[in-house]
Amino acid sequence: MIAGYASRTYAAAGDTLSLYVSTDAARFHVEAYRVGYYRGTGARLVWTSTTVPGRVQQPCPRTSDTNMVSCSDWAVSLRVPITRAFVQGDYLFKLVGSGGQRSYIPVTVWDPGSRATYLIKNDVLTWQAWNPYGGYDYYVGSGGCPQDVYPLCSRARVVSFDRPYAFGYNGGKGTGDFLSLELPLVQWAEQHSLDVAYATDLTVVDHPEILTDHRAVFSLGHDECWSLRERRAAVAAHRAGVNLAFFGASAMLRHVRLAPSALGPDREEVDYRDSSADPLDGRGDPLRVTGNTWASPPASWPEDQFVGESYNGFLEPSAPAAALTVSDSRAWIFAGTGLRDGQQVPGVIRSDVDSLEPGLSDPADVQVFAHSPLDAAQAQPRTRIGDTFYSDMTYYTDPEGHAAVWDSGTNNWIPDLALCAAGTVCPAPVIGRITGNLLRVLGSGPGGVTHPSLPGESR
Repeated sequence: MIAGYASRTYAAAGDTLSLYVSTDAARFHVEAYRVGYYRGTGARLVWTSTTVPGRVQQPCPRTSDTNMVSCSDWAVSLRVPITRAFVQGDYLFKLVGSGGQRSYIPVTVWDPGSRATYLIKNDVLTWQAWNPYGGYDYYVGSGGCPQDVYPLCSRARVVSFDRPYAFGYNGGKGTGDFLSLELPLVQWAEQHSLDVAYATDLTVVDHPEILTDHRAVFSLGHDECWSLRERRAAVAAHRAGVNLAFFGASAMLRHVRLAPSALGPDREEVDYRDSSADPLDGRGDPLRVTGNTWASPPASWPEDQFVGESYNGFLEPSAPAAALTVSDSRAWIFAGTGLRDGQQVPGVIRSDVDSLEPGLSDPADVQVFAHSPLDAAQAQPRTRIGDTFYSDMTYYTDPEGHAAVWDSGTNNWIPDLALCAAGTVCPAPVIGRITGNLLRVLGSGPGGVTHPSLPGESR
C-alpha cells in the first residue's frame, strides 16, 4: 500500500511542495515526471528524491455533519523544491515503495508570466468531487440511505484536498480523471507543437486575471464543478474576447465554493447539493449558496447561458460508444474531413452528453455542428423524444466581445484523441482533424471576428 497527496494542486518555480505519504513499505522514493508527447513515450523524468523511511499514517477522520474525510493530520514525508527544471506542464509524482508499491500524485506547474496562445485548465475540482478516499465524496457514502433516492443522503457535503485520490484509470492509481479524460489532449497539443500554458481550477480561482493572458481557454475532462470566482473569471475573459472550448460534457453544472483547511486556503470544496441545507442559504450572496446545480435557486444561473447548451444525462457505462452525426458539414470545423450531412463517425460519444434543448436559456446565436441521436434505453437522459435523446456539438459567438464558445457535447472527445489500440473502432484521425480546425480558429483571436456563428444554417 502507498498513497499520498501534495500541499498544492499547482505550483510555480520557487515554490516548495510538501508531500504527505502513507505506506506499509519500509522505504520509498519519489520520481517527478512531466507528462506530454515526448515522441510517443508520454513522459520525461525531471526529478528524483532520496530514499526516505516509510510509515503508515494515522487514519483520516470524518467530520460527522458534512461527511468530509481529511488527512490533514498526516506528517510531512518529504519536501520538493520546484526549481526551473520543472517547466510549466502537468506532472505526476510517482511514489515508489521498496516492496513494489506504486501510486501517483498529480500536480500542475504553471508560469505566471506566460502569454501562450492556449491555456489548458486541469479539472481538479471535479477530480476531488468524485474522490471516494475514506468512503465519501459527493456521490457515495456509508449508511442506511434509500437506494432509490438521489442524491444519496450519506454523501459528503464537503470534500478535502488534504487526502489522496482513491482512483485513477489506465493503471495510474491516485491520478483521478487525469489519465483518461485530460492527458490525451495534453499529448495531442504537445505533439502538434501548440503554444500552451497550464493551470488548474484553483489557479483560476486564486488568479482570475490569467485567463485574459491567453487567446483561448480549454476546459478538459468532466469539468462539472465550478466555483463562483472561477465562473466570474470565465465570463469576464469571454467579454474581453477570450475564446473557450469545453471538451467535455456537463461543464459548469455543479456549484461549489472553497474554504480553507489547516494546511492552507482553498483546500476544502463545499457542495451541499441542497440549498436549504447550506448554512449560507438566506445569508449574503445567493450566488454562493450550493444548490443541486448552478441552475437551482437561489443561484438560478444555468450553465447553458454560458456553455451554449446543457447537460442531458449519460450513456450507461455498459453501452457501446455512439456515433457522432454531422448536421452542418459546410461549416468550417469540418474542413478537410470529407464528411457530409447525416454522415456518422462511429465510436465518438460516451458517458455524459450535452444537448441544445428548446425553451432553455441558451444564447440566441448557437450553431449546431453535430446532432447525434442516442438510444435512451441505454442511457439515463433528462429529456428525450420518444426513445431518442441527443448529443449536440455547438458553437456560438458573442456579438459584443466577439469571443467564441465551443462545446463537444460528449465526455469522450478527449479520449478519442488518444492513440487507438489495434483492432478497435478508431475515430481519432477525423476527430483530430476537427480539433485542429477548431484550435486554428480559437487561437487566431476572438472567433466571432473571422468565424461568427450562423444559427440559421443549422438550427
